[in-house]
Amino acid sequence: MKRLSIILALILFTGVIFAQDHAGKTLPEVTVKTITGESFNTADIDNDGKPIIVSFWALWCHPCIKELTTIADVYEEWQEETGVKLYAISIDDARSTAKVGPLVNGKAWEYEVLLDPNGDFKRAMNVNMIPHTFVLDGNKNIVWQHTSFAEGAELDLIEIIEKVANGEDISGH
Repeated sequence: MKRLSIILALILFTGVIFAQDHAGKTLPEVTVKTITGESFNTADIDNDGKPIIVSFWALWCHPCIKELTTIADVYEEWQEETGVKLYAISIDDARSTAKVGPLVNGKAWEYEVLLDPNGDFKRAMNVNMIPHTFVLDGNKNIVWQHTSFAEGAELDLIEIIEKVANGEDISGH
């Protein structure tokens, strides 16, 4: 009986590891909204074979807004260098989504901004805290992710994006 319990525990443990290992390798198909209220399937997130940044944020998250504002300052330069495209996914609830557009316009963010008011995409991506940023390669595989933001973190991010754009290994990051 003890052996059977151990074997079952190992099978369950292996299953959990397998699921975690494969979770988040590609984007799940979830319907979210555009900032104008149209439905958008996250499977349609694309950048013609170039790197993609998917950043989860919210109006109440000051580090999120600081990160996206910092990136906005260099975004045009990043796009010229690497062709990267950023999708900013607001996880604000339905009561707050009307405030997202004015903030985005006020900050002059040139990103694709999507709304996930029910948190479906957030849950599918296993996002537990924000800011949570994912980098996808040209084949839309998730190759890197991190949470939080600190001054200078954008330099690490562009280094990752440059390597992804050049097809270099980023396993050391």
